Amino acid sequence: MNGNFFSKLVVYLFLILGVVVFITPFIYMVMTTFINGAYSLPKPQEVFTAVPNLENYEIVWNKNNFFRYFLNSLLVAGVATVGSVFLGALTAYAFVRFTFPGKELLFRIFLFTMMIPLVLAIVPQFTVIKNLGLVNTYWGLWLLYIGGGVVGSTFFLRGFFETVPKELEESILMDGGGNWTIFRRIYLPLSKPALGTMAIFSFSGTWDEYFVALTIIKDEAMRTLPIALMMFQGKYASNWSWIFAASLIAILPVIIIYIIFQKKFVQSGHSEGAVKG
Repeated sequence: MNGNFFSKLVVYLFLILGVVVFITPFIYMVMTTFINGAYSLPKPQEVFTAVPNLENYEIVWNKNNFFRYFLNSLLVAGVATVGSVFLGALTAYAFVRFTFPGKELLFRIFLFTMMIPLVLAIVPQFTVIKNLGLVNTYWGLWLLYIGGGVVGSTFFLRGFFETVPKELEESILMDGGGNWTIFRRIYLPLSKPALGTMAIFSFSGTWDEYFVALTIIKDEAMRTLPIALMMFQGKYASNWSWIFAASLIAILPVIIIYIIFQKKFVQSGHSEGAVKG
């Protein structure tokens, strides 16, 4: 009994230590944003005696059109997330429900494209976007983001769709419903945990993306937040209060998306319960 208690105590102590190690830099970062004019990294006693205020956040938000870049990223990431998850769900449904020649070969080609480094693909991607006349447009950016996101969404959702029992489709078929009705009324509702998980991954990946956006978007007013953040850091690198405030503003939407969809994380037993019901 004592040995079991001691082992649990050691595990809990290690967990608490790990939490402290990982969360302390973030707390330091947040507290630094409350200091006016931190032109060098402040000492711990300065940080933990700072009075919470939003002055630096207001300054950053109104500097260098930071708010415009923030809204640009919201638009780009929002459309890309909806497009990649929805089209990925449709593609995964096709792979699960239909039988057609070369299905498994096509799926393996899908997986192979996930292994190609972004740097190697950017040149042919830019060439295609340029020939389509979509350079310096959000449509070109969405085409690349959604096209890349569909592959990952298809791979992830196909495995989840395969757990949906075929028996659930019988009632739809008896009522004269087709594949679209089955997809909309059975697969999508039962796949909310998987769709929520993919929404988090897709949004965070698109929101933080820098290289493709820098290559496709040329107009400064259309640039996304990661580009603006790099420019901001280059211009105000000596003011850590502003740099940390800008960084926190940049990660805020990802945190909000996680909070919204965290209850939708993949859980087992949803489709099985539907059959039993």
